[in-house]
Amino acid sequence: MPERGEIWLADLDPRRGTEPGKTRPVLIVQAEALLRAEHPATLVVPLTTHLIEDAEPLRVRVGRTDELPRDSDALVDQLRAIDNRRLLKRLARPAPEILTRVDIALREVMDLV
Repeated sequence: MPERGEIWLADLDPRRGTEPGKTRPVLIVQAEALLRAEHPATLVVPLTTHLIEDAEPLRVRVGRTDELPRDSDALVDQLRAIDNRRLLKRLARPAPEILTRVDIALREVMDLV
């Protein structure tokens, strides 16, 4: 079961329009209560290795780790709910400050500040 703040590999195909597709890392941003309740879908923020500098709040830089070998941007403006069967395997857990920055960016993008 995924935990909030983890990065998982997910199958995002088929994609539509401007949605990120293919199999790619995603950051789990769903509330722990829903994850523990085994909700059938999970809120995720897709990651990309196509980096754009100074793009917060739309993107938050996620540094590489042993399990995530390249720097990535979390595509905050591409927040989506995916069926749990799309989650393939756990990859990494970035530093806590990354999730904090993503949380702030999500609130700003959704006008919840």
